[in-house]
Amino acid sequence: MPPPERIPARRMSGDRTPAAVDLLTRGELTVHGQVREASNAVLFCSVAYGDERADCVYKPVMGERPLWDFPDGNLARREVAAYELSEATGWGLVPPTVLREGPYGEGMVQLWVDADPKAELLALVDGEEAGAGWKAVGPAQVAEDRTALLVHADTPALRRMAVLDAVINNGDRKGGHLLPTPDGRLYGIDHGVSFHVDDKLRTLLWGWAGEELTEEAAGVLDRLAGRLAPGTPLAERLAGLLTAAEVAALRERVAVLRGTGRHPVPSGQWPPIPWPPV
Repeated sequence: MPPPERIPARRMSGDRTPAAVDLLTRGELTVHGQVREASNAVLFCSVAYGDERADCVYKPVMGERPLWDFPDGNLARREVAAYELSEATGWGLVPPTVLREGPYGEGMVQLWVDADPKAELLALVDGEEAGAGWKAVGPAQVAEDRTALLVHADTPALRRMAVLDAVINNGDRKGGHLLPTPDGRLYGIDHGVSFHVDDKLRTLLWGWAGEELTEEAAGVLDRLAGRLAPGTPLAERLAGLLTAAEVAALRERVAVLRGTGRHPVPSGQWPPIPWPPV
């Protein structure tokens, strides 16, 4: 979706560099419009500091709609925590995200990502087989008298995203929250309903459910367990973003994934697919 009232902005080189975080943290925010389709307040902005300037998204806490199942903390902090976890894995799957004051109070500010409209990550196919290069999610009702098989691409980047979602307990991995870029990278956005202490994993990326984790993912989880140990810099940062119970549940999810060595399967306690799926 193109940003409202798009203005020219010089794209920083290396969206995951410390310079991007510094710009988002220290730069002056200018609001240019609102993303109307969002359930919470999402403002399209530019941020400028010195000679650097970029597009970004600003989600003020005051614009959040209360959720019955997320009584603690706020959604903005969970978005920042998701970025912290993404960086800790080394996969860089979440755009640079910070918590700061803005024109409408404290909120999450995240670097804007231009998605490649030609990239295909999800599809509906006839028949019972996903086909080469795709993984089956399940049947989907596409018309009153017709169903099709929902599939997603079988790529290393998407598989890493599935692991990250399992770690952060993402309750809302929709298709529109996946942003493939023209240079071949993949980013995930909208992680406000993550880190719940109960199993809330809802995602379109169930194609690897029950399969063994890749050797790469197993190694990442091993290192992540160490970085989440009490007293570590990552644990201290998360303590300012999540509740103690949520941090403990996060450590337990990592331990379970390491213990099983497999991608999780739907718990059966909650609908496994977010709605709407896109």
